[in-house]
Amino acid sequence: MSSGTHRRLDLKEVFTKKEQKMKLGKLSLAAVAIIGLTASAQAALKSDKITLKPNMMIKYNKLPAPVDNIKDAFTEGMFYGRIRMNAFNWDWKDESYKTGGKTKDNHAMGIGASLIYKSAPLAGVSGTLGLYTSQNPNFANMDKADVKFVKAGKDTFSRDDVTSTNHYGLTVVAQAYLQYDIGKTTIIGGRQMFESVFTASNDTKMIPNTFDGGSVTIKDIPKTTISLAYFTAQKLRDHATSHDVLAFGAGTSGGKWSENDDAAVNKSLTVARIGDSNKLIIGSVTNKSIKNLKVNVSGMMVPDVVSNLTLQAFYTIPVGEKWKIIPGVRYMQQFDNLGANYGVANLKAKATTGNARGYNDVTSLDTSLLALRLDIKNGAFLGRLGYSHIADKADIIAPWRGFATGGFTRAMAQYNWYANTTTYMARVGYDFDKENIIPGFSAMLRYAIQDFDDVKTAAGSVQSDSNVIHLDLRQHVSNDLELKFRMGLVDAKADKDSYNEYRVELNYFF
Repeated sequence: MSSGTHRRLDLKEVFTKKEQKMKLGKLSLAAVAIIGLTASAQAALKSDKITLKPNMMIKYNKLPAPVDNIKDAFTEGMFYGRIRMNAFNWDWKDESYKTGGKTKDNHAMGIGASLIYKSAPLAGVSGTLGLYTSQNPNFANMDKADVKFVKAGKDTFSRDDVTSTNHYGLTVVAQAYLQYDIGKTTIIGGRQMFESVFTASNDTKMIPNTFDGGSVTIKDIPKTTISLAYFTAQKLRDHATSHDVLAFGAGTSGGKWSENDDAAVNKSLTVARIGDSNKLIIGSVTNKSIKNLKVNVSGMMVPDVVSNLTLQAFYTIPVGEKWKIIPGVRYMQQFDNLGANYGVANLKAKATTGNARGYNDVTSLDTSLLALRLDIKNGAFLGRLGYSHIADKADIIAPWRGFATGGFTRAMAQYNWYANTTTYMARVGYDFDKENIIPGFSAMLRYAIQDFDDVKTAAGSVQSDSNVIHLDLRQHVSNDLELKFRMGLVDAKADKDSYNEYRVELNYFF
């Protein structure tokens, strides 16, 4: 496990390599300056229509009222507008592209908007249509030949479109569904967001991650929520059209970025091997019948490929008048339904034959994950200690943006659910607005120690041990405007895995 010295943050070195990177760097510095000067900001990014949660999920505070005729269903509907910007700068400690390697300093920027329309419910039936666009300024673009090097910023454009048509920017219908509400049950059919242990909209960039199919959410049973979903396709944030829920595009005429090319996809599960018509089936039950206890049981299946059963529980222990201690646990069991005669255990497709690349059985997807956390809360303060360990079998399959270790040990841009990986995490957050110190301002600092399997690292199957520092600074400038600065510093045992990352996000709702 690496415990090396962290890299010193040298902004001059980082932002003067290229003129474009200087501009992005100035944006990051400007963000910090603005955050420090907005002490007169309002308390929260909460308008009459929406609330933007810290995880970037949107809660609708105002929805169209029910109507009794089809004309009013459309005329009494509501629009929800949003203008946003996301800028990224990624600085590798060791660039290897000049010698044929896979690392090169990279940057990206998306400037765009979304417009969502919700019709008024008529006899319980309503509709939602969401149009999103992400445009890329020329000065912030990587060259066509270099888009393969872009990391976090890749979600502001489509690599498949750039390499095949030289077209930057995305304009897509990311939401388009009909909804039927009866009692406390909601039925949705079409392209939609779906939040679960396994899936997430993960709308932290320009366009959300959405799914095509149907879902049902039932809240008619007291203190119980049941969610069911059947999805026939997925549309990741950087895709113009939907694609298979799991199959990787390598070896197909469409190219490796035409299907599921999420950073956590299993690259051995190609279209050639499992086809391009896979289905994603999800079931989830959450219960709060016991005071202070929240329990969830979730199941996932991609028929004939993989399935997963996850159990998690969180128990709140009041301490005095203001303090709360909340222990939590997540246990995830992954089952192999494929019975392959080729290597599938490693997400990177490195373990291809025999008992090689550090995996005991490269042909099996069977594995498990245990994650623990302890939260300490007191009004504006949140402290968290986290631990996770993946069995020394296969890597966890999680290419639907519902991160296997999310909420426990995952830090920004990290994928720490490879086999035999142990992570320790400490996090502190403080909402300065709640204590009337700095209106609208909050901060979060996370430190993670990632201990990967040295045998798998030597074989190239996983990255090297690393220490991660992750900082978020968030400022609500007004009821409708939010600015966020994010920084991730990764100090790895191998220089090739070390980097600094900077992000600036701007959101304005109207």
